[in-house]
Amino acid sequence: MNTIDVTTWTLEQTSPDDLSPSPAPPDEQGVRITRAGIPSPEFNRFLYTAVGGDVLWTDRLGWSYAQWEEYLSRPGFETWVAYEDGTPAGYIELEAQPEGVVQIAYFGLLPAFRGRRIGGHLLSYGTARAWDLATRWPGRPRTKRVWVHTCSLDGPHARANYERRGFRVCETTVTREPDRAQPGPWPGARPSH
Repeated sequence: MNTIDVTTWTLEQTSPDDLSPSPAPPDEQGVRITRAGIPSPEFNRFLYTAVGGDVLWTDRLGWSYAQWEEYLSRPGFETWVAYEDGTPAGYIELEAQPEGVVQIAYFGLLPAFRGRRIGGHLLSYGTARAWDLATRWPGRPRTKRVWVHTCSLDGPHARANYERRGFRVCETTVTREPDRAQPGPWPGARPSH
């Protein structure tokens, strides 16, 4: 099997003042962001495959319904979804961790919504929600750090979007991984590239 080098960057913010928000898309675009208030394995799995299919997100593909349900039902876990004119366009998952740390576990847009000024806005909004997460979860400590991973397999603008929002690279690793092709969110789907 062929292998490729994959570079992974860990990026962080250590203060809410680090956030450099992106302007919202024009009102006529009809973009709104809403928290998914009820854990739904079907919905999160849809978002995961629809957003990550063409950028090789595979780690959750084998999860059972029970695994999804357990993951989504944890205190301090949130899914925020961007909609354009009522259609899901992308999402951001926030995962509260010990000692006031919040990870952006997953973030991205469905291929048809990329390049429409939604990604920067969703990342800005989601990062702000990471910083104020403790206000929605009594007993959780105030957020002191927000962090995220991105890698060279992600979209070509992913790392730059994080950096424009005020995230700084704090770690870089390079690993050898199998070179696997995945056509999109399901067999036969057209790739976005």
